[in-house]
Amino acid sequence: MSAALQEKLKSTEVSPFIGSRVHLSKDDLLSGEFANDLRELLEQRGVLIFPEINFNDDEQVRFTKTLGELAPERAGELIYKVTLDTKVNSQADYLKGSLYWHPDGTMNEVPILASILTAKALAPVGGDTDFCNTYAAWENLPEEDKQLLEGLQAEHSAWNSLFYYDPEPSLEHAKQMMSIGEQVLPMVWKHSSGRKSLVLGCTARHVLGMGSRESAELLVRMREWATQPKFSYRHKWTLGDCVIWDNTGTMHRATPYDPNSGRMMIRTKLQGEEPFSS
Repeated sequence: MSAALQEKLKSTEVSPFIGSRVHLSKDDLLSGEFANDLRELLEQRGVLIFPEINFNDDEQVRFTKTLGELAPERAGELIYKVTLDTKVNSQADYLKGSLYWHPDGTMNEVPILASILTAKALAPVGGDTDFCNTYAAWENLPEEDKQLLEGLQAEHSAWNSLFYYDPEPSLEHAKQMMSIGEQVLPMVWKHSSGRKSLVLGCTARHVLGMGSRESAELLVRMREWATQPKFSYRHKWTLGDCVIWDNTGTMHRATPYDPNSGRMMIRTKLQGEEPFSS
C-alpha cells in the first residue's frame, strides 16, 4: 500500500497480509469523496474496519451507494439482519453455514463484490468475525501447488455446507437446500485486474477429475493454507463498528455464539462486477 494512500485515508494496517483500520469521519464516508481510494485500499487489503462509526440503516445504504451499485437482498430489501435468532430473521437457520469458512455467492455466476456489516448488538461470548486473504494465499503458494491448481475446478453447493452444522438433516431440509443447486467453479479465480485468488470454502464439495479421498485432502489442505494466521484477521466487534470486505479476494466466518444472545449485524452488499470465470 502506498504511503500517500495510507495517509489520505488515515489508515493503519492490522496485519501484514490483510486488514486496515480507516479513521475517516462519518461525514467523510458519506460524502463519497474518498470512495475511489477506499475501493483501491479494499482491493489491496481485503478488509477495511471503520471503528465505532455508528451508521444507522439509511446511512449505511448511502455509504454503500458511494462505493458502487447496491445489491438488494432476496426479498428486494436494501438491508439484511444478520442474526441466528429465528424470531428476528426467519431465514436464520440458513446462516448457520456462516460459522464456517466461505466467500459469499458461490451459487451465483457473478458473486457480490463486497459486503458491509455494522454491529448493532453484540453477543456476550463469541460472535467475532474471521477473515482470510485468498489473494495472498495464492500469491504465496509454492510453485508446485500453483501448477497443480491451475485449471482445476470444484463443484460447489449450498447443501454441502448443511452437513457442517447438521450432519443428519431431515430429507425435507436436505431437499430444500439441494433445490438451490450446484455450480462448478475454478479453484483459481483469474481476475480482470490480472491478479489471482483461491476459490474455496464450505460449499466446495468435490474437485472434478479426482477421487473422493484425493479431492477431500486437497480441499482441506488448501483451506488450511489459506486460513493460516499470517493470511488471517479476527475482528472483535465493538458496538457501532463497520467492516467491509472484498468478497472476491477473501473468505470469512463468524465464531460461534448463542442464537439467543441478541447479536445483530446489519448488512448491505455491493453488486458483483466480474464472474468467477473471468
